Amino acid sequence: MFDADVKVVTPRLTLRPFGPADAARVRSIVESGARFLPPGAPAHVAGVPRWLETGVHELRDSGQGVHLAMTDAEGRIVGAIGLFKTSWGAGTTEIGYGVHPLHRNRGFATEAVRGLTEWVFATTDLRRVDLTANLDNLASLRVAQKAGFTWEGVLREASLEDDGPHDLVVFGLLREDDRAPAEIMPAAELRTERLLLRPLSEEDVPGLTATGADTLTQAMTGVPRGYTEADARAFVALTERRRIRGEGVAWAAAEADGGRFAVSVDLRDLDWRNGSAEVGYMTAPWARGNGYAGEAVLGIARWLFEAQGFQRLVLRAALSNPASLRVAEKAGFVREGVARAVLRGEDLVVHSLVPSDLPRPPGRG
Repeated sequence: MFDADVKVVTPRLTLRPFGPADAARVRSIVESGARFLPPGAPAHVAGVPRWLETGVHELRDSGQGVHLAMTDAEGRIVGAIGLFKTSWGAGTTEIGYGVHPLHRNRGFATEAVRGLTEWVFATTDLRRVDLTANLDNLASLRVAQKAGFTWEGVLREASLEDDGPHDLVVFGLLREDDRAPAEIMPAAELRTERLLLRPLSEEDVPGLTATGADTLTQAMTGVPRGYTEADARAFVALTERRRIRGEGVAWAAAEADGGRFAVSVDLRDLDWRNGSAEVGYMTAPWARGNGYAGEAVLGIARWLFEAQGFQRLVLRAALSNPASLRVAEKAGFVREGVARAVLRGEDLVVHSLVPSDLPRPPGRG
């Protein structure tokens, strides 16, 4: 059973049990309609005293977990965090949290999760902490990643919300894990001579949709057949989940003069140990013939090598796609060989770029 006087102190927060002294703050939270308090919290202010006296402690009394208030330096309740589904025999527990809407985007959830998991391993014999988050809840996925949890799998439609079922990501943290956040690429904004490369987002869905549905794109890439707006939205969400997992990062290259979407470019299959990645891209029909794809790829390659320390970038293009082959050539990639029957039976030419291949920027000796 967890102690009644649990107290976890982090640089900005204190995690401690709820108590009668919290009545005024909890009443204010309930009246505001903010939803972050632990399961079982009262829906009406009349239930606050009893909940603080006994209800919030029932989980601890059962031996299955504990609910804690997340308070800031001024003692205000800015969130709640807890352990539940604890199996002392198996040595496992699960962590859950919520942050007041007015105090989100400050890193409180990550700090609290890290603090409580460190406390668990330091003061109990528990060997594993679980954390689950909806697949479409990018904020919670980021918290798990930053707190050092390992993404272990997806349970399909395992979470039922007001708007229907959602896929649920399962994360795990073991006692022996180093708890260091997974390496991820920053969502950096880059500039080239004619382009602004910004992190791919919802605003790029119209451009992505038109590009993905284009006849040439359909013929020369592996995008879904009959590409729709739903496919574009799914791609935007997928690229951010890949970034959170340390697997890639994506940009929309827009014309610096006017801001029109021109190319989508993404890095994938990141190999952090060996410093290698693969680049892919789609050029909008209205932007073809301007050399934008090569300019965007070269700008990203320079950033990847100089700012991120990577040593190799791979580009694969279909033998039947002379435009993509020209992109590789103009960006300075070296042709290495042909991978047979990769894209729906079609051969792909494999190219690579290493730091020494980069052309010198104008003005450098």
